[in-house]
This record gives sequence, C-alpha cells and structure tokens, in this order.
Amino acid sequence: MNFTESLKKNFQFRYVYNRGRSIANRHLVMYVVKNGAQGNKLGISVSKKVGKSVVRSHVTRLIRESYRNMEEEIRPGYDIVVIARVICKDATFHEVNASLRHLLKKHQLLLSHQENHQEKNCEKEIENEER
Repeated sequence: MNFTESLKKNFQFRYVYNRGRSIANRHLVMYVVKNGAQGNKLGISVSKKVGKSVVRSHVTRLIRESYRNMEEEIRPGYDIVVIARVICKDATFHEVNASLRHLLKKHQLLLSHQENHQEKNCEKEIENEER
C-alpha cells in the first residue's frame, strides 16, 4: 500500500471506534474518522468468531488487497477501521471487494473520476517541481 499506513495500537483503534462514524453491510463494518494528515491509516479487525488463524489471515488478506486495488480512488486524510463479520469467511474476493467499495461510497470516501484525474495531475506536478 503506497499511500496508507497501518493502525497497529489498541488506542488508535479505540479512538476510531469512539469518534468515528460506522456503516455496515453484509460482510463488513467500517468506522471512519478524519485524521488531519496527508494520508490514510487503515486498521483491519477480524475476530476469533470468524474462524481459526488461517481463516482470519485469509480474510485479512482479502480486505487488504481489496483496499490496495482501490487505494488511489480513496480520499486522503482519514483513519479507517474495517471489521470483518462472520459471514466474511465464506466470501470470495469479488464479494469482499464489492462490500468494501460499497462502504467507501456510503462514507463518501471515493473520489469521482474527475477528482481522481485532477489529483494525479497535481501529484505529477509536485514530482516535476521536486526534480
């Protein structure tokens, strides 16, 4: 993940749970709060209720890969915590990807095509100035 850091500490997760807005769908629950930084921070939580460690790792990888694929389309400046529901253990990559995209749209974190294009141009200009 190029632009995103990970939430690792318990207090970081608790801050997002307490201050953030949550929206859920069939497979996932997502908490989001502004962080005032340039990039996003992503935390993934998969409970022991979902399954044994192999299953939990698999679900975590599915969520992380789905996020990574659409990372450039996501608005920067947010802490995001994604919680997997029990039904997620039987979900395919495409179902998890669709669920994550749905929650990002509900939180209004996906950039429109025009905004995404403008942001890429801005990044290229900054890179050219630095050289």
